[in-house]
Amino acid sequence: MNDNEFLALVATRSGLSPEQAAAVTRATLTTLAERIDGGEARDLAGQLPEGLRAHAFGGSEAAERFGLDVFVARVSGRADFDGDRVRDGVTAVFDVLRDALDPAAYAQAVAQLPAEYADVVDQSAPFIRRQS
Repeated sequence: MNDNEFLALVATRSGLSPEQAAAVTRATLTTLAERIDGGEARDLAGQLPEGLRAHAFGGSEAAERFGLDVFVARVSGRADFDGDRVRDGVTAVFDVLRDALDPAAYAQAVAQLPAEYADVVDQSAPFIRRQS
């Protein structure tokens, strides 16, 4: 999967415009890289399409510990839009990551997230858009 395919899937699954999908994808990958250990972030980045890799590198070896609400708020700030649309975008990015990555690599990355993240990282459920 290349960058354009990844972003198009995020746009389709989230109902966001292509520009919003690109912004929320970059913001989600950056925020995820902050939330998981540095080594795991590098492993994740290595499996992403080339144009998205730089966004998934963490700035620190140690993961920051924050909940889903903070995760979504950080993505919202970085992507410059908010509400359920951001949460749908985050869910779509994780959904596309689940499809794009080796299943073991995806499982390893999301295993570092607490249970409250299950709403956006569910490894078995199909993506369900919350907006009407």
